[in-house]
Amino acid sequence: MLYYLLLRLTSEVSALNVFRYLTTRTGMAVLTALFVIFVAGPKIISLLKIKQGKGQPIRTDGPQRHIIEKQGTPTMGGLMILFGVFVSTLLWADLSNLYVWAVLFVTLGYGAIGFYDDYLKVTRASVRGFSGRARLAAECIIAGLAVFIFMQIGAKPFSSSLAVPFTKEFMLYFGPFFVLVGMLVIVAAGNAVNITDGLDGLAIMPVMIAAASYALIAYLVGNFEFARYLQLPFVKGTGELAVICGALVGAGMGFLWFNAPPAMIFMGDTGSLSLGGLLGAVAVAVKHEIVLVIIGGLFVLETVSVIVQVASFKMTGKRVFAMAPLHHHFEQKGWKEPTIVIRFWIIALVLALVGLSTLKLR
Repeated sequence: MLYYLLLRLTSEVSALNVFRYLTTRTGMAVLTALFVIFVAGPKIISLLKIKQGKGQPIRTDGPQRHIIEKQGTPTMGGLMILFGVFVSTLLWADLSNLYVWAVLFVTLGYGAIGFYDDYLKVTRASVRGFSGRARLAAECIIAGLAVFIFMQIGAKPFSSSLAVPFTKEFMLYFGPFFVLVGMLVIVAAGNAVNITDGLDGLAIMPVMIAAASYALIAYLVGNFEFARYLQLPFVKGTGELAVICGALVGAGMGFLWFNAPPAMIFMGDTGSLSLGGLLGAVAVAVKHEIVLVIIGGLFVLETVSVIVQVASFKMTGKRVFAMAPLHHHFEQKGWKEPTIVIRFWIIALVLALVGLSTLKLR
């Protein structure tokens, strides 16, 4: 909205032409989202404390110290992040771009699913939300619709293909079945971030790192000259997604201010599910789905640890890890929470750099 207003004023104030540049608007999206969270954050936290009373229910089968240290902390902090992302995006993005609306649709849809799950947990004072099958079905429908939109607005047959990193032009063509491929990426990303969100500040920093990485990828892929120089697949219009990713980085920084140990608020499923869905949707839109496995490698490791733990126990009756997900394993081994969080942040940063290297290594 503000973007269009500034464009109209460029004829009178030439200095405002700077806001035509995607890099400027992405930077403003970061600052705007950060400012919104700083202003609205304390009020949202106070409101959630009043409404929730005892805060987020703590699992009794998790680390025992959580029952004592984290009891009473309000959840649904994802509302803060979503508010910052949406306000910033609506102000600085080109709202005529369908990619922007498709990604916002996934973010809002997954946020609504997570909010309902958090609401049931808080009102029932239980760690159980609503039916896992119903939740997964809703996630698949939302993701499938978004991928269908991407396929319609993108260039065919490229929009129905899967780009393979470290190659110049090799594509895996799926045709209409690409809906299933893209849906899998978005659903997996949403739930992987959800699994990772278990310690104060653990999930939000890797999300910010991944968002910053995809802001760069979206900018390059959406620019014909840069895409041609780097031999990347050019996807017209996806450059605007850099604004959304920038908004997520800014909102994430603001949220981390309140979520840093000891957390004043948890993001809950409202945040983790929606942020993972956002990253997955952007990855599908810019045709860097496989690269998300590398950039979001920390989320993959956490998810795999749960799968391995469950499979091992069902087949052999033995556990591979002291506790799953992986961050709880290290807690049980005696690592302090800040140590785990910071080391996992370092891993996320290294993996992001490896993932970004695929832009040049072809």
